[in-house]
Amino acid sequence: MKYYIIAGEASGDLHGSNLVRALHRHDPGAEVRCWGGDRMEAAGATLVKHYRELSFMGFLEVLANLPAIFRNLSFCKKDIESFGPDALIFIDFSGFNLRIAQWARQKGYRTHYYISPQVWASREGRVRKIKRDIDELYVILPFEKEFYEEKHGMPVHFVGHPLIDALEGLPERDPAGFRQAHGLDPDKPIIAILPGSRAQEVRSILPVMLALVPRFPAYQFVVAGAPSLDPDFYREFLEGSRARLLQEQTYPLLLHAHAALVTSGTATLETALLGVPQVVCYKGNWVSYQIARRLITLKYISLVNLIMDREVVTELIQGDLTPDNLSGELEAILEGKGREEQLEAYGVLRQKLGGKGASYKAAKLIVGFSKRG
Repeated sequence: MKYYIIAGEASGDLHGSNLVRALHRHDPGAEVRCWGGDRMEAAGATLVKHYRELSFMGFLEVLANLPAIFRNLSFCKKDIESFGPDALIFIDFSGFNLRIAQWARQKGYRTHYYISPQVWASREGRVRKIKRDIDELYVILPFEKEFYEEKHGMPVHFVGHPLIDALEGLPERDPAGFRQAHGLDPDKPIIAILPGSRAQEVRSILPVMLALVPRFPAYQFVVAGAPSLDPDFYREFLEGSRARLLQEQTYPLLLHAHAALVTSGTATLETALLGVPQVVCYKGNWVSYQIARRLITLKYISLVNLIMDREVVTELIQGDLTPDNLSGELEAILEGKGREEQLEAYGVLRQKLGGKGASYKAAKLIVGFSKRG
C-alpha cells in the first residue's frame, strides 16, 4: 500500500517518524512518501520537502510568504497525483493541510488526519471543512473527543498522545556523564531554555530568557537549539552570556534540568512529561498577536493547562513577559511549594493522556481502512 504524509513542523516530523515506523509494522510492504523532516526520512519515508521550507509564524509572516505557499500547494497536488497514494495522511499543520484536503476530497483520495487541527482554540468554523473533507480523524488530547463527537457530531478516534511513546525510549539519567559530555559545570543545577523552533519567536523571546542568567549565579543556563535553526543563528544572542547552546539535545537536556523556561507549544507538554517544573513564555509580532488574541478563545496557551483545565504552570504572555516577571516565576519553582505542586500535577496529567501506543493505534486503523478501500 502507498501512504502520503504531510507534516510541516518539527513536532509533526517527530510524530510522523513514529507513525511511519508503525505503518511498516502493520504493512511491511508499505511505501511512504512525505513532507516532513530528517526523522521521517530516517524512519523509512521518501522525503519530498523539508518542513524548514514551509513554516511561517504569524499573520504578517504568512502574508509576506504567500507566493511560496501557493507554489508549495501546487507542487504538493502534482506530487500526490504522481504518487497515487492509497491513504493521504495529514499531521497538524492545518493552514496548508486543510487546503490540500479539500482538493483531495474532490479527487477521491482517502483522507486521514492524525493530530487534529486546533479548531477548539480558534476558528471553530473549520470543523465544517474537516467533516466535509476528512474521512477519519485521530485525536490525541482527551477533551478533543468530546469536542468533536458531542459538540459537532463527528465520530473520531482517540489514540492517546504520541509524546508518551516518543519519550519512552530515552536513556536513563546520567547527570555526571551528561555534564562531562557537553562541557557543563559538574555541580551547578541546570536551567533549560527552550526558546522555540522558529526564527521569529526565538528573536522575540530568547533575549528575555537570557536576561535571567546573571540573576541566578548558582545555576547554569543551557539553550536548546532547534534542529530547524543553524547554530550560528544563536551566536548574536549568546555573545557575552555565560549561557551555553546545545544543538538537537532537547530531550537529554530536559532529562537533566532542574527547571525550564519554555516557549508555548508542544515543548510545554514535553517538559511536563519529563518532570521538569517550568514557566511558559510567549511573545510575538505585535500586530499578529493583536489579531490572534481576538480569534483565540482559550483560557490558556499551554497544553499542560489546557489538558488539566486549570493553571498548573504560569504563563507569561506578550507584555507580561519581562525579565522581572520571569525571574520571580522561576524563583517560585526552583524549590518549595510551587515546585512540588507542579510535579504533583504532572502525574495527573500523564494519566489523562491515555497511555502508550498512539502511533501504533493510529497506524493500525489507517492500514485497516486502506485495505478495505
